[in-house]
Amino acid sequence: MFYYVLKYVLLGPLLRLTFRPRIQGLEHVPEDGAAIVAGNHLSFSDHFLMPAILRRRITFLAKAEYFTGPGLKGRLTAAFFRSIGQIPVDRSGRQAGQAAIAEGLKVLGSGELLGIYPEGTRSHDGRLYKGRVGVAVMAIRAGVPVVPCAMQGTFEIQPPGRRLPRPGRVTIRFGEPMDFSRFAGMEGERAVLRAVTDEIMYEIMKLSGQEYVDLYANEAKAQQKDRSGSRD
Repeated sequence: MFYYVLKYVLLGPLLRLTFRPRIQGLEHVPEDGAAIVAGNHLSFSDHFLMPAILRRRITFLAKAEYFTGPGLKGRLTAAFFRSIGQIPVDRSGRQAGQAAIAEGLKVLGSGELLGIYPEGTRSHDGRLYKGRVGVAVMAIRAGVPVVPCAMQGTFEIQPPGRRLPRPGRVTIRFGEPMDFSRFAGMEGERAVLRAVTDEIMYEIMKLSGQEYVDLYANEAKAQQKDRSGSRD
């Protein structure tokens, strides 16, 4: 109930007024049945803007840090994310990745929409980075379509380090659903998972117009940090 109050009464109208989102391709999101919406991740605001404009409820796999913060702010943040149905995911290590996939498959098994950012973290410079293969595992194992999604403008309204977004116009584009049924039963083959993930990222790149970097975002961040440290 709180999810719908937040979407239609409290937060949704405010987001639409502040960011005046242009929405393209919304008809590509299935009206019922399980599907994955895979998007780029430019800003903390992405978590709110996409759900606000979708007709259906969508559940995201959210990083566990949103649920474990200290103090009153941490408790309020955790309560907020739980109330809107988000699932905490520990992103440290292979076992954690398997747990995230299991949680995502539960959502899909219930016939719901699952939102995922294949990059695994926000882009620190506005570019699109290499996708993690978990999205391919879930799409193939659950036998569901993947709808590519691109956020444009959210990096500018709330870049890394900015606590509150500034007013500005954003665009949200959805591409045609991608069918990977031809790979049924092949989710254990690494080459297949990499190919499927790269195909998804290519569609996101076309929708977003971002420069693509064939490197994981966390690796790029680490390299940037190392370079900054070497100059000090």
